[in-house]
Amino acid sequence: MVNFVCICFQLVYLLLVLAFFSHITWAVKGNSLCKQTDMGKIRPHSVTITEFGAVGDGVTLNTKAFQNAIFYLNSFSDKGGAKLFVPAGRWLTGSFDLISHLTLWLDKDAVILGSMNSDDWPVVDPLPSYGRGRELPGGRHRSLIYGRNLTDVIITGDNGTIDGQGSVWWNWFRSKTLNYTRPHLVELMNSTGVVISNLTFLNSPFWTIHPVYCSHVIVQNVTILAPLDSPNTDGIDPDSSDDVCVEDCYISTGDDLISIKSGWDEYGISFARPSRNIIIRRLTGHNRNGSGIAIGSEMSGGVSEVYVENIYFFNSSTGIILKTARGRGGYVRNIYISNVTLVGVDTAIFFNSNFSQHPDELYDPNALPVIERITFKDIIGDNIKVAGLLKGIEGDSFRHICLLNITLDVTTKSPWNCSNIQGYSTLVSPETCEPLKESIYPEHYSDCYLLPNHLRSSARHLAKETFPDIRS
Repeated sequence: MVNFVCICFQLVYLLLVLAFFSHITWAVKGNSLCKQTDMGKIRPHSVTITEFGAVGDGVTLNTKAFQNAIFYLNSFSDKGGAKLFVPAGRWLTGSFDLISHLTLWLDKDAVILGSMNSDDWPVVDPLPSYGRGRELPGGRHRSLIYGRNLTDVIITGDNGTIDGQGSVWWNWFRSKTLNYTRPHLVELMNSTGVVISNLTFLNSPFWTIHPVYCSHVIVQNVTILAPLDSPNTDGIDPDSSDDVCVEDCYISTGDDLISIKSGWDEYGISFARPSRNIIIRRLTGHNRNGSGIAIGSEMSGGVSEVYVENIYFFNSSTGIILKTARGRGGYVRNIYISNVTLVGVDTAIFFNSNFSQHPDELYDPNALPVIERITFKDIIGDNIKVAGLLKGIEGDSFRHICLLNITLDVTTKSPWNCSNIQGYSTLVSPETCEPLKESIYPEHYSDCYLLPNHLRSSARHLAKETFPDIRS
């Protein structure tokens, strides 16, 4: 009888856990953070790029037209802001800067084309949290659309297109003839109140959308495409940024669809600007050489409070990956990933602790990352080769890794491979590795991120109502 009561109590508890998780309270915060800025907000001053001599024939270089238009609109920055309208056409340009209180609006049939001449992408200083260009020592090419120290910037339209024409850059990378690190398609630095929405981004030379040192960033309803073999064409890379919302996007690229970063080794540690309060939801996509959601490998400034939900990845190399190494320092903590569907994915969950490229020889090999409180919940997968490769660092175990309600159809005989890792699991199939077999219930819910402390008392109350003879 005692065993029967205990089993019933556990079942009640598990049902309560699953029901409670379905209505987790962080969603309220998420709705606030992701509240859409009015992209159609009335800017009292508006011009069309053709007023500044631009020609949309796909051949004429329009860099000066974009620069002159934005220089003109800057005089209205303190008068309610301004709008630059890009009509139908193919508008070839080199890199240009944005300004505060600006809406860059692309018509449905408008295409901004990145120049294929590297001279049209000026070289700028490396990011201080990286200490050098990500690919090569020294500077880096500035992004096609660039801005720094801005407030209230909207890049949107009626599903117009921004095409980086990145093939020439990919060829230079492959042939090792680059002189500087490749440019992003869009990069905003030290900016706040950024909205990027309702556009298609194609063929970035390097990472596609890169908010770095930014706050209050929303990326909504965008499509990002690049060939599956294009090198390092990440989709969206929040980098040392906070209060970021990414939702309702489709991404298919040659590398990570989303990659959360915060600086590289000693430079990221010194700069100490974390990425935090990041929401990613309703994301669909695939790749062959990257992952769906990545954290790192540059995470030396720290990453925390990341919430991911309602994700669908297919025909991809990796579903979710954490990349780090000795020398990174920093931390990744308080990560919550739920409602994920994977189809035809090689590795569902991957912790790679040997992602060991370093900026120089000055990094501290004793700077070990702190990896803790990462919860994976409600994940299903079909045609998965490996459920999990979870590799911590010897002498630096990753801890409080929690797996709840995960069902994967795995095609290999060894679904899990774990080392230097500690955590808990409940309702996981196939059965997880030994370091994670201890059940979340009844003692470890507080070690798992977003399992509230009052859950146990609620479970006991419900169980006592169901089985009055149970003692507290």
